[in-house]
Amino acid sequence: MGVFLIGGDLAVRRIGFGAMHLSGDGAGRVARRAVELGVNLIDTAFLYGGGANEELLVEALHPYPEDLVLTTKVGVARTGPQGDWKLDGRPETLRDQVERALWRLRVERIEPLQLHRIDPETPLADQIGTLADLRAEGKIGRIGLSEVSAGELEQARSIVDIASVQNRYNLMDREHEPVLAACERAGIAFLPWRPVAAGATGASAVVAAVAASLGATATQVALAWLLDHSPVIIPIPGTARVSHLEENVAAERLRLSSAQRAELDRVAAGNFPGTG
Repeated sequence: MGVFLIGGDLAVRRIGFGAMHLSGDGAGRVARRAVELGVNLIDTAFLYGGGANEELLVEALHPYPEDLVLTTKVGVARTGPQGDWKLDGRPETLRDQVERALWRLRVERIEPLQLHRIDPETPLADQIGTLADLRAEGKIGRIGLSEVSAGELEQARSIVDIASVQNRYNLMDREHEPVLAACERAGIAFLPWRPVAAGATGASAVVAAVAASLGATATQVALAWLLDHSPVIIPIPGTARVSHLEENVAAERLRLSSAQRAELDRVAAGNFPGTG
């Protein structure tokens, strides 16, 4: 199985698991099955139920396997008990959410800890600086960002080392190709959320044809293309079904021929304005 070293020394499998969709009685079974299959990077966030998703993972997996990496995200808060969610990157909010995440997850340190979104109403230096302070205190091991531009990533890196970036990205949605390129140059882990998405009829037909020739599913082909596209990509597909989880993880064993890769690259080129 493929492995990537986040921050140069934190070993994770090339396919992770996004826990956002987990809920209900069967959620624990899905999380445990992910670990049984060798997945050792699980992504969650305070936003997912105000910490409820984190608690679900704790109930299912604690005490954790030694190599399990639980990454969570902070920086989104509610305006009140029943209020709307909004970006909140104020230092006091970030610090409070990290402290609460440590308590909920029953860990002494979170790595990596990701800023869910950059709050435009709070100076970036204050947001990143707070995370850097928490890292210096030993409460965060590595720092990541989510949904950032290449420019924002560069600004953040001028303040502190960034270990991971979590942006929306897939075969049909390559808006963040410049961010991926920046991550490749710096050796930063790139965790695409929504790694599989439906596209135009013609593009879907190409993916389906490749899948049929491999005896695989379209989802597996889309994930295999991501793994082949860049060595820093770690897809984190999410699901609430064990069967779908097993399908996703099996994609890591899929090998695309040069001709298949060329066909998929042609489809992908049509989804990035800078190519084609």
